[in-house]
Amino acid sequence: MRFSANLGFLYTDLNLPDAIHAAKAGGFDAVECHFPYDAPPQAMRGALDSAGLRMLALNTWPGDRDAGDFGLAALPDRADEARAEIARAVDYAVAVGMDAVHVMAGRTDGSVAAEDQFRENLYHACDLAGAHGMNILIEPINTRDVPGYHLSDTDHAERIIDALGRSELKIMFDCYHMQIMQGDLAASLERLMPKIGHIQIAAVPDRGEPDAGEVDYKWLISHLTHLGYAGHIGAEYKPRGNTAAGLGWLNRLRG
Repeated sequence: MRFSANLGFLYTDLNLPDAIHAAKAGGFDAVECHFPYDAPPQAMRGALDSAGLRMLALNTWPGDRDAGDFGLAALPDRADEARAEIARAVDYAVAVGMDAVHVMAGRTDGSVAAEDQFRENLYHACDLAGAHGMNILIEPINTRDVPGYHLSDTDHAERIIDALGRSELKIMFDCYHMQIMQGDLAASLERLMPKIGHIQIAAVPDRGEPDAGEVDYKWLISHLTHLGYAGHIGAEYKPRGNTAAGLGWLNRLRG
C-alpha cells in the first residue's frame, strides 16, 4: 500500500518545498495539501520533481476561517466567490500536476437551497476538472469538529454522486471523520469502493498518529488491499509531537 503525507498537518514547521523533501525522507510515496496557494506552483513543481514525488490533491480555499467559514460551495449567497475559488484550485492543481481537487461545502442550515447550490457548483467543478483529466472530491466531515458542515455522512455524498452522474466526482473517505459519524468502516468502504477517489486516516478520537485508538488500521488496510483499492492512503493526522519522530506507524502499516 502507498502512503501520502498531508502537508496541511505534517511537517508544518517547514515551508512547503522543504516539507516535500522531508516527506520523501520520511518514507512517504506522495504528498497532498490543504491550502498551498501562497507557494508559487512552479516552486512546488520543482520541489516535487527534485524529491521524486507527486502531489495528489488540494482543497478549495475555505473562506474567512476567522469568521467561521469552512468552505463556500454550498453557500447560496456566495456562489460567485465559490466558483472563483474552484477555478483557482483547478488552475493551481493543473500547474502542479495533481490528480484531484477537494471542493469544500461549508457550514449551512441544511436547506434545499444550500444543497442545490452545492450540486450546481460541483457540476461546474467537474466541467473544469474534467477538461484536464482530473477528479473532484467531496469529503463528509464530522459535525463534532465542524458543527453545521453541509456534508457529514457517506449516504449524502452517494446521493449527490448518483444525482449528478459525473464520472469525475468521487468521495474522499476520511476514516477519522466516518468512524465518528458512522462507524463500521469496513462495510462502508466495501459498499462505496467504486465511488471512492481517496482515503485518509488518523487515530480516533485524538486525530493523532494512526497507531492507537478505536480503529485497527493494520487490519483495515489489509481489508482495503483485499478490496482492490489501488490508490494512496492519506496520512491526515495531527502529530502528537514531532512529525518525523512519530513515523513508526508507517512501516508497521506498510508491512
